[in-house]
Amino acid sequence: MNSKIWLSSPHMGGNELKYIHEAFEKNWVAPLGPNVNGFEADLEGFLGNDSHVTALSSGTAALHLALISLRVQADDVVFCQSMTFSASANPIAYVCAKPVFIDSEPDTWNMCPESLREGLTASAAAGKLPKAVIVVHLYGMPAKMDEITAICNEFEVPLIEDAAEALGSTYKGRNCGTFGEMSILSFNGNKIITTSGGGALVSKNRGYKDKALFLSTQARDEAPHYQHSEIGYNYRLSNVCAGIGRGQMEVLNERVAARRKNHDFYVDLFKDLDGVDVFTEPNTDYFSNHWLSAITVDPAKAGFTREDLRMKLLADNIESRPLWKPMHLQPVFKGAGYYGNGVSENLFENGLCMPSGSNLEPVHFQRIGTVVNRMMSMS
Repeated sequence: MNSKIWLSSPHMGGNELKYIHEAFEKNWVAPLGPNVNGFEADLEGFLGNDSHVTALSSGTAALHLALISLRVQADDVVFCQSMTFSASANPIAYVCAKPVFIDSEPDTWNMCPESLREGLTASAAAGKLPKAVIVVHLYGMPAKMDEITAICNEFEVPLIEDAAEALGSTYKGRNCGTFGEMSILSFNGNKIITTSGGGALVSKNRGYKDKALFLSTQARDEAPHYQHSEIGYNYRLSNVCAGIGRGQMEVLNERVAARRKNHDFYVDLFKDLDGVDVFTEPNTDYFSNHWLSAITVDPAKAGFTREDLRMKLLADNIESRPLWKPMHLQPVFKGAGYYGNGVSENLFENGLCMPSGSNLEPVHFQRIGTVVNRMMSMS
């Protein structure tokens, strides 16, 4: 059997070991140390916009702490983009709040401003506005941040920006991860850069950084003994993993360039096939890192389905994956509120994420192209 082509595998740059060795040599094998401080500073320098960063064990942990910092509690409501990975929504349940899901729009596949306004208008009329709105930059594509931010400001609801998939993406020249009251990043093994497992909370408000640092290290009060007045969490990133992150930051721009070339490959591959559209920026205001390159398939025009193509790729040991199943369709969130017009359901039904790793080589592209061309010739 042919070797596996993964959807998105880790890609080391080479200098990660230098920072890891330094951690071992100086015995900084703990959730603090120079690599943690350096990684936070690297991220702050990259993001700009007066960003303050707290390095944490995961993007999910960052989102959990963001909700706690906004004092979201039991029976509060939080609006969340429906088309996303479950980690965007699960922390709402962690704080015993109630999720209400907002549909996508077809240009960016992200939160629909019209559906958001509909939901906030209805909530205001009922006298119970959400305590926060969580928007996601899906697969690295920036959301319509001008419209979404303006609507949240109009209703005075804090905006949390889930930029887990969007490090290196920009909207109107501004880095994703710098728009929200708080934003989160992820450095999971499949992300554009990785710390093996890890994430970060980002905010222009230094107070949120300090609060996240306090809560992520078990909320220990200032005292010579161990004293706690709040519930804390073991959410801090280790100095060893942060060393991986420091090495990865040195090649971040290269990783973005490689993923964008992957996208260009798929645009060219499918250019002559009616019924297959490659997920692309709607205009020059949007710059996507194309963390994952994705397509939609119209079976009536293409002559095959998304699932037909996925199975053909799988038969050649090539990993692809359906788009995220919308959260309002997930069994665990059955009965949750929802505002939308079925855009995310249609995307889920017909969408496919293609292999997108920055470490793909010409032989991999050749194999992918052979499967797709064979599929096209059969349709």
